Amino acid sequence: MKYVDVAKWEFLEKVKSKAFIISLVLMPIIMVIFGVLPGLLASKPDDKPIVVGVIDETDSIVGPLAAKLEEKYRLPDDQPNYVLRNLKEDLGFDEMKARAMKLIAEDEIEGYFYIPSTVYDSGRVEYRAENVGNIRIAERFSRTIEEVIVEKRLVSQGLDPVRIKRLMADVDVRSIKVSDRGEEKESGFLETFFSAYIVMMMLMFLVLTSGQLLIRSVVEEKSNRVIEVLLSSCSARDLMVGKILGLSGLGLLQMLIWGMIGLGIALKSGADIFAVEQLALSVIYVVLGYLLYSAIFVAAGSPVTTEHEAQQITSYVSLMLVFPIVLAIPAMQNPDSMFIKALSFFPLLTPAFMILRIPIQVPALWEILTTIGLLILSSVFMMWAAGKIFRTAILVYGKRPTIPELVRWIRTP
Repeated sequence: MKYVDVAKWEFLEKVKSKAFIISLVLMPIIMVIFGVLPGLLASKPDDKPIVVGVIDETDSIVGPLAAKLEEKYRLPDDQPNYVLRNLKEDLGFDEMKARAMKLIAEDEIEGYFYIPSTVYDSGRVEYRAENVGNIRIAERFSRTIEEVIVEKRLVSQGLDPVRIKRLMADVDVRSIKVSDRGEEKESGFLETFFSAYIVMMMLMFLVLTSGQLLIRSVVEEKSNRVIEVLLSSCSARDLMVGKILGLSGLGLLQMLIWGMIGLGIALKSGADIFAVEQLALSVIYVVLGYLLYSAIFVAAGSPVTTEHEAQQITSYVSLMLVFPIVLAIPAMQNPDSMFIKALSFFPLLTPAFMILRIPIQVPALWEILTTIGLLILSSVFMMWAAGKIFRTAILVYGKRPTIPELVRWIRTP
């Protein structure tokens, strides 16, 4: 049981390191910054009214538009969010455009909308500004201008806009998920998607951040010849299995802490993302998938001797984690298709695709047991192969071995 001692040593040495402690705190902060901060900034209300110009050649839209904008969009202090400035004059369009551009340059208006006289037929409106990337202004004005134009069209046809709007009121369709036991739970697409997506992304982040650590650990010990001292007290198999288990435990501890933080935030905010049984099943696939990828990283890193080669190996293996993300939407739309089921039985893709399928429709018991058994066998095989490869690779320096040579090393008794 020497691999237990190796695993314990690897775990304790790395868990006390400053790099691990920093990453433990820094990664959730980075995830919050990238995931939450853009949304908060985008939803932050304006702090003062925005003046927007309008050149309305119809002379019939600017008034209703101003009234609707004032009614719909207001600042926290109850001031109108937008103030319209009518730029229509008895001049040609080029002269009005020149005056409007001067006002933009002098920061008197944010931009201006040009509503041509043919707008009721063409439906085309132009917006000019120095910053046309302000999606909020473009989206709010386009929607409100459309409402005014549609109402004007209805009135011209002798129809009542208020009655038409009431007749065309949106229908709220609620999605109710039904379990095999007949239990019902309200669950929309976004809730179902993100419950699977979050766990899958956590697995990917874990593998990407820890994979390099696994390979670097092997490369460093090979380069400074410490590995030869270690092999004098245990076998190559024990050393590799110990490394995989120890560093995997480190990564899983990291993910456990992040998961507890996320779960605490979800419970505090009242979010009901995962059923308990689904969460437990997903955690099993995360653990087994991480063990498999850890074994692959160590096996792939055993023959390399430089950091550059180690980074290449990491990027190649990590591509297998990106593939399920590409197929996430099709997998969620039809989780029982033969294509998705077949991919679920490919060990490198099993964790991600099963994590995707579980929140939507829990797979059959035989699929769950088979894929779990497949992951266990694959992880054990890769640990055994890593020991075989490392046993020979430790004595080989210089030329990187070819794939046939690696196969021969594995088959060597």
